[in-house]
Amino acid sequence: MIQSAIKGNFQLNINGKLLSLDKPLVMGILNATPDSFYSGSRCGNDDTAIADRARRIIDEGGQIIDIGAYSSRPDATHISVKEEWKRLAHALAIVRDIYPEAILSVDTFRAEIARRCVEQYNVQIINDISGGELDAEMYDCVAELHVPYILMHMHGTPQTMQQHTEYPDLMADVVAYFAERVARLHRLGVSDIILDPGFGFGKSLDGNYLLMQRLSELQALNLPLLVGVSRKSMIYKLLDTSPEESLNGTSILNTLALLGGADILRVHDVKEAVETVKIVTKTLEAV
Repeated sequence: MIQSAIKGNFQLNINGKLLSLDKPLVMGILNATPDSFYSGSRCGNDDTAIADRARRIIDEGGQIIDIGAYSSRPDATHISVKEEWKRLAHALAIVRDIYPEAILSVDTFRAEIARRCVEQYNVQIINDISGGELDAEMYDCVAELHVPYILMHMHGTPQTMQQHTEYPDLMADVVAYFAERVARLHRLGVSDIILDPGFGFGKSLDGNYLLMQRLSELQALNLPLLVGVSRKSMIYKLLDTSPEESLNGTSILNTLALLGGADILRVHDVKEAVETVKIVTKTLEAV
């Protein structure tokens, strides 16, 4: 018998309004970058591509648009604060013009960038791949801004993370990492925290699948879980294909993630993820 692991007791404070996670949400990725690992997701600074991508996310049922301008793929090129902000400001202005009330998340590890996005473009969620490790000001910034914070597990930087894939006990490391950082955030008054176990970030192929197999163990931390496996190397390296051929694998892993307790799916392919949520939810409710 399939056991329901989908939780229904979490809410996020979005500009004073509560966003329910009673049903899992889909976060659509908008890459304002020229070098993201999946070529089909790159919008760069093309106004039409950015606008079309935002519309597609919303039209296909995505509830959150996650905008990033710093590629976090392995061995990604490091860019300056100035360049990251230039890309983000351009994309945010376009998206906000089309969807002034949409829930936007910004994918950045820099506190200065996070602050500008919230204050100038009303971004409602900060998505930090570094868990606060790459900018000592990030936790204080999030506490001052009073926005939900996505805390991801990663060792090293995007440039070095694949040199840190071995752990004496991966799950123990992930749980301890989260527990210590959540305690620090709580002391600062940050209450809306979303945990991202960081698939593909400092994990081996086997480590990624172990993490998926034991995802439900993270429910012990009693915080919402975000899972981002969309078209990642844990799919195409296993199947000896490519990111472009990884949609089917993504849907399978998203199904497993939902069964393991995921509250938010971060994806390139919104329509397929929304359908996955509907099918899994209906199956678990069919009693």
